[in-house]
Amino acid sequence: MSEIKTNLFINGEFSPGSTGRTFEVKEPSLNETWVHVAEASLDDVERAIQGAHKAFGEGGWGVTKPNERAGFLRGIANGIRENLEELATLESRNVGKPIGDSRWEVNAGAELFDYYAGAISIFGGEMPPVSAPGIDLTFRQPIGVVTCIVPWNFPFLMACAKVAPAIAAGNTVLLKPASYTPLSAIGLASVAQQADLPSGVLQVISGPGGTVGNAMVEHPLVGKISFTGETTTGAEIMRKAANKIARISLELGGKSPNIITQDADVAKAASTSPLAVFGNTGQDCCARSRAFVHESVLDDFVNGFIEATKKLVVGAPLDDKTEIGPLISPMQRQISCEYIKLGQEEGAKVAYGGNIPDAPDLAKGNYLIPAVLVDVQNQMRVAQEEIFGPVLCVIPYKDEAAMIREVNDCKYGLSGSIWSENLSRAIRIAKAVEGGNLSVNCNSSVFNEAPFGGFKQSGIGRERGLYALEAFTEVKNVFIAVDSDFST
Repeated sequence: MSEIKTNLFINGEFSPGSTGRTFEVKEPSLNETWVHVAEASLDDVERAIQGAHKAFGEGGWGVTKPNERAGFLRGIANGIRENLEELATLESRNVGKPIGDSRWEVNAGAELFDYYAGAISIFGGEMPPVSAPGIDLTFRQPIGVVTCIVPWNFPFLMACAKVAPAIAAGNTVLLKPASYTPLSAIGLASVAQQADLPSGVLQVISGPGGTVGNAMVEHPLVGKISFTGETTTGAEIMRKAANKIARISLELGGKSPNIITQDADVAKAASTSPLAVFGNTGQDCCARSRAFVHESVLDDFVNGFIEATKKLVVGAPLDDKTEIGPLISPMQRQISCEYIKLGQEEGAKVAYGGNIPDAPDLAKGNYLIPAVLVDVQNQMRVAQEEIFGPVLCVIPYKDEAAMIREVNDCKYGLSGSIWSENLSRAIRIAKAVEGGNLSVNCNSSVFNEAPFGGFKQSGIGRERGLYALEAFTEVKNVFIAVDSDFST
């Protein structure tokens, strides 16, 4: 993978697309055009879908033995590791994220392929007891052609999180990366090609969601859509999928809480929480962007949090020292700035940050100093709406029950953290919070081996772990009658 791939990947080959059209991809740190990427036409989408359908059926991928599929998955995992630095550089330049984060994410992508290579050997059906003489068996069978649409904030890792279990389960995949960030997904296709993944098992199609994405969702041969992205788009995909009763998985927005109780290790919570909301420049659906802090420890937490935030290094993505890079686009930075202004109009105060840095080396990029808003009330728009930028809302509380009601008074329910040295309190709060992925006394709640997904408008279904294999398979029940007359 010595050169940057910018073409479509259809039926095992890279091609510029039937029309030759391209779209520009910029670097968020410079706001300059970096490369031009092939834009798929509807004819290209049709060719990819037909190729995936053929690979699943005539090509035999749907009935390939699990150990053979595992071999291809391990080959992709090894290829990712062999090309780690190139893939990480693509991710950092394309998304604007720090190179250290990108290296970790690319390696995590390789681990996903390794995990599912092993998981398919233990994933299967059951033998439920039934009320008739015979044997009842359940089988897990692949769905067929599936569409996977990934977001621009974690394009490589999200691609791996969908592609690995989908092809492990025996499906063929249409992968659509976001137009902002197509390069590392195309890089994944290059790795799959090097691993000799059979033609048509993975198709990577770049282009606008309104045309290319819609065609991949609505096509009658697509039996499953797995989407990660903005809630409004997810709702539209849900409506389109309903027309043909297609299976769907949706991982959508979040406005996750960071709950600091009166018996928390406040120093640890304050020093480690900044990256839980400002990591990836706040462009993370799991970002702990609402800090519910008990009034008895409010000052200590806010002061410690701001002190830790001031130490974060804002800089160029490829600098190993950088911890906070630019936002994906000027528009995304403007949205964050507008929310900070809105919060002030609603009565909140900016305790730190929220300004555009004046360093000459950052002038061209979409940089923003992380903002800490205090005196926030939960009903404010700034505390209810997903900003997708580096903005923390600090909300003080007195009563635990009232705090939980406020935490849950939000249309999202994806992630969150709870800080308490009282285990009973931590478990009580964790059970009460309406969220799919919670952590206690840390900010890590997403693991390859464990289910990931949200409540309410944060989505439907679960990714990762064996739950992802369930999401990419159908259950078939077969009853085998046995003669109950033992006289013969």
